[in-house]
Amino acid sequence: MAQLKLVWQSKLVLLLVLPAVAASVVLETHWWAEQMAPVAIWTIGLSLVLGLVALETHSSTLGGAAAGAAVMASLMFSTVIVPYLPWQTALPPVLMVLLLTSVATRVGRGRKEELGIAERKEGRAASQVAANLGFAALVTGPLVQSWLSEANWLPKATLTPMPGFALGLAALAEAAADTLSSEIGQVLGGRPRMITTLRYADPGTDGAVSPAGTLAGVASAGLVAVAGSVAMHGGPAMVWISWSGGVFGLFFDSLLGATFERRGWLNNDMVNFLSTAGAAAFAFAVMASLR
Repeated sequence: MAQLKLVWQSKLVLLLVLPAVAASVVLETHWWAEQMAPVAIWTIGLSLVLGLVALETHSSTLGGAAAGAAVMASLMFSTVIVPYLPWQTALPPVLMVLLLTSVATRVGRGRKEELGIAERKEGRAASQVAANLGFAALVTGPLVQSWLSEANWLPKATLTPMPGFALGLAALAEAAADTLSSEIGQVLGGRPRMITTLRYADPGTDGAVSPAGTLAGVASAGLVAVAGSVAMHGGPAMVWISWSGGVFGLFFDSLLGATFERRGWLNNDMVNFLSTAGAAAFAFAVMASLR
């Protein structure tokens, strides 16, 4: 009931993400179509294929698939490096997130259905997609990237050729870590404990964590960080900066769940959105401290 009362927060997440992402995709498509047509063709084509696959596999609703395609296109456009290759963009880490979360939601589905905590079969709605992947698209956008690239107090040499992508990568790592920790922990983690009190709680309780779920989350964040760093030639620094951000966001998510979400002040979409933002903020702090 509390989640239903907070549906406005899901709409707020959509409002924060989708207009900016849609505008970015339209403008970037027009610009690249004139400057380097293959970039526009590959980006829009692969994004549409991703959306169709998500729809056909029931991983997302129609709205969720459209939102996912838009976010994918925005991330790919924002990470273009010349000479252009589609797999040297944000494509690999996003695909890693989708692969990990898709597999995790299917692990032990029967057990999750018995507990009443299984993800709905029709897939993720647009607000869920925006909450999990939207902040990565926003922070990887051209305005933020331009500001970060011109900041003379950031360690560009260790994060070439796109220093600011570490922030978006941290947000993507957190999105994978959150889902993996929840889905795996509910099946293999036994009875979890609250992150705030360490008292036992039922599986699926907001803010409850388990060793197995936490390890799965940390490992998945690392896989996403590695995929993104290899694709963007970011080097070891980008790996551990984005990985540390993703792990921080994982625990921040549990803390928000145990406090604000349990009290009915935040719904799950807003918690996920704030957690990815927290992951990017932590990665930014780590990156700035290197100077």
